[in-house]
Amino acid sequence: MRFLPTTTLAVLVLLFAAPGAFAKEVTKIEDIERGASVTLEGEVIRILDEDEFRLQDDTGSVRIYIGWRNRVTVAVGETVTVKGFVDDDLMDYFRPEIYAQELVRADGTRITFD
Repeated sequence: MRFLPTTTLAVLVLLFAAPGAFAKEVTKIEDIERGASVTLEGEVIRILDEDEFRLQDDTGSVRIYIGWRNRVTVAVGETVTVKGFVDDDLMDYFRPEIYAQELVRADGTRITFD
């Protein structure tokens, strides 16, 4: 009879018994730091322009920029997850702004921005 090495067994136990241990880390809007990569979850509260919207969680709201080549495909009231980075070029004018790289809708649809 053959047995798995202890380290392989430990990895398998972690993967199947504790899937939450590998879950994505969501940043609260109030905890956004200059230059950081973030994953935010919240509700779209306002469409600001064809390539910007405002996202709100229970700690605040932030402007989300999806890039000039993209168009906003979300609606006010929709809950989404946004992955991107804190763009601090305009921090003095707009407070932090998130430059989105990916948006995930509540139904799991992923939209990647270039």
